Amino acid sequence: MVANSPQSPLNGLARALVQAGRIKEVEAEMLLTQAAATRTSFIEQLVNNKKISSPDVARFAADTFGYPLLDLSAFDDAHIQRSAIDRKLIATHRVVPLHKRGNRLSVAIADPTNLRALDEIRFQTGMAVDPVIVEESQLAPLVTKLSESAEDVLKSLTNEDINLEFSDEEATEKADDASALEVDDAPVVKFIQKMLLDAINDGASDIHFEPYEKSYRIRFRTDGVLREIAAPPLVIKEKIASRIKVISRLNIAEKRVPQDGRMRLVLSRSRAIDFRVSTLPTMYGEKIVLRILDPSSATLGIEALGYEPEQKSLLLDAIQRPYGMVLVTGPTGSGKTVSLYTCLNILNKPGINISTAEDPAEIPLPGINQVNIDDRQGLTFPVALKAFLRQDPDIIMVGEIRDLETAEISIKAAQTGHMVLSTLHTNDAPSTLTRLMNMGIPTFNIASSILLITAQRLVRRLCSCKKPIDVPVATLQNAGFAEDDMDGSWKLYGPEGCERCKGSGYKGRVGIYQVMPVTEAIQRIIMTSGTSLDIAEQARKEGVNDLRRSGLLKVKQGLTSLDEVLGSTNE
Repeated sequence: MVANSPQSPLNGLARALVQAGRIKEVEAEMLLTQAAATRTSFIEQLVNNKKISSPDVARFAADTFGYPLLDLSAFDDAHIQRSAIDRKLIATHRVVPLHKRGNRLSVAIADPTNLRALDEIRFQTGMAVDPVIVEESQLAPLVTKLSESAEDVLKSLTNEDINLEFSDEEATEKADDASALEVDDAPVVKFIQKMLLDAINDGASDIHFEPYEKSYRIRFRTDGVLREIAAPPLVIKEKIASRIKVISRLNIAEKRVPQDGRMRLVLSRSRAIDFRVSTLPTMYGEKIVLRILDPSSATLGIEALGYEPEQKSLLLDAIQRPYGMVLVTGPTGSGKTVSLYTCLNILNKPGINISTAEDPAEIPLPGINQVNIDDRQGLTFPVALKAFLRQDPDIIMVGEIRDLETAEISIKAAQTGHMVLSTLHTNDAPSTLTRLMNMGIPTFNIASSILLITAQRLVRRLCSCKKPIDVPVATLQNAGFAEDDMDGSWKLYGPEGCERCKGSGYKGRVGIYQVMPVTEAIQRIIMTSGTSLDIAEQARKEGVNDLRRSGLLKVKQGLTSLDEVLGSTNE
């Protein structure tokens, strides 16, 4: 064992290493000098100069000073007591608070002889401190992460100077000064703008801001699939919620009940994007979902929606009729609104009076009278429809038929010289008719007023990087392909993944449709209170493709994968 001289400046871990013969005294003095000059730790210099490895230093410290040794890679970061120690102290002394029990705090540290750090922690927390030895290489990145301020993290996530404009911020003027100051945080504002802009550029349909007990995440729904985009610091959740609520004209003081609002982001003089805002109180804060309402999606044209030629012909023929009802059905997020808006744009001419009742109106349509339903103020669907009928309409669009009264007024309008377009939440076209029967609509009214029903789904479109795949014939037959389909004239494609599609193999979505005209034969089934199975069988005889069959056609065309169709349709 080598003893240090009486004048030696060595102490603590450096002295113990010299006494144990692990390094020379002159080497220890040199490393201490380098650490002081570069404002790093002695252990960092020890490891960087390859005198001793990080694991060996940790084992030596634990054995020599009698403290427990912990592998930080096996420790869940979510359990770290982030608020127990000031982040400046964490950065200065390279310590991490691991666990609290009663009046004792376990602290991860690479050098247990750093008595100044342990004393400052005792003074700041008023707790007894139990050192736990960890490797410097594992401790360093965790210290960096914990010592970053929320502002630093937001700046790194934003990574650019964003300065877009929100329009119509009346709520900011109405808010009191204290509330306005609370949300006037430049990094938070720029971070929100960055998230909105990224979502628009990615073609996302929704943005989810989600607080949890020990984390906060932001997810985009792109092509129908949610994926995590960012995990900002949990401490800014209130600022994010307040800022979004101010822009959306919501009450920032109300955090106990859901609220709905709207905001607009001005991208340029010619383009602005609207967002429908919904807040929901959860156990750990307000979850906020923004639905992106891009006006360009309403003007795509019917060719871009994915209708087969015969389906498009049937739909266009139905909506051009002078009166009757056309229904679009499908689950939430299946593109019903875009389909209806596309039909309205086709019908929107100077000589036509069009009125819509929506909850809420998602996309402004010039030349169309759009009414926002407000149940709290008494402006319900039936009230709006009755008002429409007194204003000489040619075409009426009802956002959704939810109840018997709305259905009765809509059907009455369709029978008295008006074209009525609306939506229902049903699985397919035949079940829509039985749903109306179950609501209490007389069968003769259903049979005489409904012209056509379109059921639809959205499936992800294969990216240009798609690849041919081989699938057993039995699998294709089970999916619904007939023997005639497997003639070798087409290839089955699957997702590959590239930079353009961010590795998913899919880019964009395409609709699959069941377009069922209500023929005389189907009218007779309705009049005799037939079931949806009876109606579906008759539609099949008349050549109407169900959703599965329409999806398989898209597979044959190479537009989507078999998995996508099987996942979105029932046989």
